[in-house]
Amino acid sequence: MGKLTVLSVCAIVGMAGSAAACPNFNVAPQASYQATGQQLYTPRSFDVVAGGDNYIWDCPNVRPGTDTGAGYFPTAPDFSFQLSNMNPYRLELRVVSECDAALLINTASANWYYDDDDNGNLDPKITLTRPADGRVDIWIGTYDGAYCNARLELETFDR
Repeated sequence: MGKLTVLSVCAIVGMAGSAAACPNFNVAPQASYQATGQQLYTPRSFDVVAGGDNYIWDCPNVRPGTDTGAGYFPTAPDFSFQLSNMNPYRLELRVVSECDAALLINTASANWYYDDDDNGNLDPKITLTRPADGRVDIWIGTYDGAYCNARLELETFDR
């Protein structure tokens, strides 16, 4: 009976440790910005190093309702955006990179989205058709866990 208890405790601690090393919007982002839908009507871009150590499908706290490809991401968001006046717009988030990048976002509505190749050239793109005002956290990872230079681009379009 004692061995079973020890094994159960070890399993629980192991799962808690792996969840702690997953993309986490409660960890301070590498960079934070504020923008309105109108400001993003002119595309804005942000340099970043894509990649991370956390395999997305090993993370029970992250369940994107979109693409199901592989991806490795950092724990802290690369970017956090406080968005406002988004109602008349759709928001496009794209990555241009020197490798096979992947994109993970958590929206102000607490929805997770993931993409691998929708921007072409092995780069990701996610379009939010009705983005809510509030905080959007963004992770730029890679398909295979490698690291490379990348650029995040945000742009709004009329709905």
